[in-house]
Amino acid sequence: MLIAGTGPSLNPDPWRFQPHPEVWLLVAFLVGAFIYAMRVIGPKVVTDGEVISRKQIWTFVLMITLLWGASDWPTHDIAEEYLYSVHMVQHMVLAYVVPPLVLLSTPEWMFRILIGEARTYRIVRFVTRPIFAAVAYNVVVMISHIPTVVNLSASGGPLHYFVHILVVSSALLMWMSVCGPIKEWRMSPVAKMIYLFSQSFVPVIPAAWLTVAEGPVYKHYNTPVRVGGISLLSDQQAAGVIMKLGGAAFIWTVIVIIFLKEFIGNFYGDQSYKKKDIAEPTPS
Repeated sequence: MLIAGTGPSLNPDPWRFQPHPEVWLLVAFLVGAFIYAMRVIGPKVVTDGEVISRKQIWTFVLMITLLWGASDWPTHDIAEEYLYSVHMVQHMVLAYVVPPLVLLSTPEWMFRILIGEARTYRIVRFVTRPIFAAVAYNVVVMISHIPTVVNLSASGGPLHYFVHILVVSSALLMWMSVCGPIKEWRMSPVAKMIYLFSQSFVPVIPAAWLTVAEGPVYKHYNTPVRVGGISLLSDQQAAGVIMKLGGAAFIWTVIVIIFLKEFIGNFYGDQSYKKKDIAEPTPS
């Protein structure tokens, strides 16, 4: 039985199981490709040293878990059909958490094989430079929150997944100069902090719009089926708060980690109070 409202026709049971074989195939492909690269290609390329560290393996596991959780039932279905606040959580995971984990779990030798040394290398290097990457990422952020785009993408699965691809791809470009596999492409610690701080400005615009809106911003989510009894306006306001505070909190956490690691850690590392570091007085 379907209920018709001002939005699309919906099933009255938002928690019904909906299979997403395309997500399962994607996850299986990524896991299979990763294992093949580490066990077959890696040993042939890396003749001295380890193919991949244990930390990178666990980072990959965490990334796949979050990617799967954000793209499959029930998160995807609630986000696509009922609550924009869940849609926002989904985008936060795909833009702020998954991309840096992808980069941190990718060994440098593997990334260099993927981009080669000729034209592809030059293109990837250009699009990952901070200015281009920042502009591309923020343009995608703005476009992905235009009401027409949201209504159309939430109403159609293929377009929704295409928007996700844009979000993840642009976020990968943005994070590359912060934690990419190629170390010489990374910015200095101070530049990283300034760069990340600048990424917190543009999302405030759609976030503020959602928070203060007195009517439905996205007609698609103006439905009679309210998951958890959350009203339309409460859903929009929650989405705005998640976008503004959630994204800013994550970015500021990364900035603090960079500061502590690069400055406080080095400061204390340079200090030594061990007896062996204290010159013995010369007997007179």
